[in-house]
Amino acid sequence: MHAMQYELTLPADYDMGIVRDRVSRVGHLLDDWDGLGIKTYLMRERGVHRSPVNQYGPFYLWNTVEGMNSFLWGGAFQGLVDDFGRPEVRQWTGLAYEEGGSAASPAVVAVRRTKEVPPGTPLSAVMDDAVRETGRLASQDGAVLAAAAVDTRRWEFVHFSLWDHDMPKTPGDMFQVLHLSAPGRDALPRGRQW
Repeated sequence: MHAMQYELTLPADYDMGIVRDRVSRVGHLLDDWDGLGIKTYLMRERGVHRSPVNQYGPFYLWNTVEGMNSFLWGGAFQGLVDDFGRPEVRQWTGLAYEEGGSAASPAVVAVRRTKEVPPGTPLSAVMDDAVRETGRLASQDGAVLAAAAVDTRRWEFVHFSLWDHDMPKTPGDMFQVLHLSAPGRDALPRGRQW
């Protein structure tokens, strides 16, 4: 599993209806993308769910690097680049994935929490903690799914979770889910990724 996200931070007075319209127009285009586990079309709106910014920030879990590369270099990503400019695309190596008790429910919000990998701590213990945290998140009421991944350049974790209600009790940046493409969700490997 490979995780990926880019964020477009928009002006405070930006009409976020433009983002909603764009997703309603093009969101379905990845509903059957080869190599894609899930793509969550995410938006933060200034003043909603404590967000300080307007932001479009899709989050992906890829089953294959080929699928991700096909998306980035094969033309699909170019439409976003043409409309908004080329964003920094963050990538993380997968650590764990779990389906939640509300896996069959539609996702309403996503929570993304990043955390530094503590220096001086044995990496195996830290990674095992991230796997356990993924299971803990997935076991909470209303959890649709949970995943953890690590960026070894920045030594930073990302914990990502989807929820069937708009007030999950987990810290992090909260996003509204506008659409979920999940052509390879069933193929995402469960549990620890090594």
